[in-house]
Amino acid sequence: MRSGDTAAYAELVMLHASVAKRTAVFMGAGSDADDVVQESFVKAYRALNTFRDGSAFRPWLLRIVANETRNVLRSRGRRARREELAVLPDAVLDPADHALSAERRAELLAAVRALPEQYRLVVTCRYLLELDEQETATVLGWPKGTVKSRLHRALGRLRTQLPDKEVQR
Repeated sequence: MRSGDTAAYAELVMLHASVAKRTAVFMGAGSDADDVVQESFVKAYRALNTFRDGSAFRPWLLRIVANETRNVLRSRGRRARREELAVLPDAVLDPADHALSAERRAELLAAVRALPEQYRLVVTCRYLLELDEQETATVLGWPKGTVKSRLHRALGRLRTQLPDKEVQR
């Protein structure tokens, strides 16, 4: 792959396109998610020489997606747009998510949307994108301890906002 094998890179694109788009959407790219993903894959291809052998490709790529999403949001210059969380299309939701009522899902998304950005991002990575702590740290560019502490604080806030609902760890 690092030698410029486009067929091998095309396989990686096919394998990671879905999670890259979800990352862009969850981080606020909204209707620009496809553009963010496309630009991220182009940037990743150009930066393959910086990819460390033995490292996981997915967190490295998702960090590029996260950075590209931030670039798009900055260029928009509208804070309200950055705070927006997109609703997942039904095809992206897993069966467990379908079991939640539309009302409960809306309540939970509203509570996550209301979190300060640092907490919203960590909750998004850990629970909506299902990344582990190390992957979340890589994607967000934070130390692992920061991910743990911000996640703990975010879950505490969600428990306060949704007192009659159980917020799982």
